[in-house]
Amino acid sequence: MSTPPYSPSPFDDDPEDAEDQPVYGRKDDMPVIRRIRHAPYPAYEEDEEEEALPPPVRVAPRSSVTDPTFGLLIGFALNIGLAALGPSYGDLRMVITSALLAAFGVGAWLLGDTTRIKKETPENLVWGVVFGIIIGAPLLVVGGSTLHTTVELVFRTGSGDSLIQLPVGAVLALVVFVLPLGETLFFRGLVQTDRAWWLAGALASAWSILLFMPMIEMQRYPLIAFMIGTALVLVNMMYSYVCRRNGMAAAWLCQIVVNLLILLIPYLGG
Repeated sequence: MSTPPYSPSPFDDDPEDAEDQPVYGRKDDMPVIRRIRHAPYPAYEEDEEEEALPPPVRVAPRSSVTDPTFGLLIGFALNIGLAALGPSYGDLRMVITSALLAAFGVGAWLLGDTTRIKKETPENLVWGVVFGIIIGAPLLVVGGSTLHTTVELVFRTGSGDSLIQLPVGAVLALVVFVLPLGETLFFRGLVQTDRAWWLAGALASAWSILLFMPMIEMQRYPLIAFMIGTALVLVNMMYSYVCRRNGMAAAWLCQIVVNLLILLIPYLGG
């Protein structure tokens, strides 16, 4: 058996060593295969300083006064718990729950980083009023007797063993000052600061439904309850959108205008 010819390996450390090996049948024009050597890796200087990493920043825990989640839990629990009082103390329930929302909103205003009402432009304020008219006027026209029945059921208080209607001054204070103050500072101020506007609107809608539904006798007036629930979702979504578009002051004015159109005017019409 003949010995196979020697062929240099491409992985030899030194291809020149192949010359010391016997080559059988090699021709002068036979190419020599050499190992491809890589370029040397760049050497790092020992005295090269590493980039200094920024020091870790400790995030302070959010205070319970400025925590919207904590405020939502407490607010909804109080709203549901006071529903057991019934329509006899409906006005007291609205004042207490709105005061709680306002307390969280003012606390976040003073101690946290919630949205603050700064110097507003007249254009934004006008837009708040315009949006309030755009959404409130059609509801007033379409609602008609439904809104009148609703406000008569909502704005009542107990007097002995009977229920009487609230004075007009008390209703005016509720729809212009009490309800817009608490809901705007909490939902459009504290909640919407670091959340999407539609999420803040959905939470505000759930709050309003829980606030008003126990006072309108849903089992007796199911159609009215459905219509009022739909209207509450619509107006609260609009408030959050106006806050995102034109600021919190504009959303505040928008809610006041809507309350005057769909709550106070039907109440005066009775």
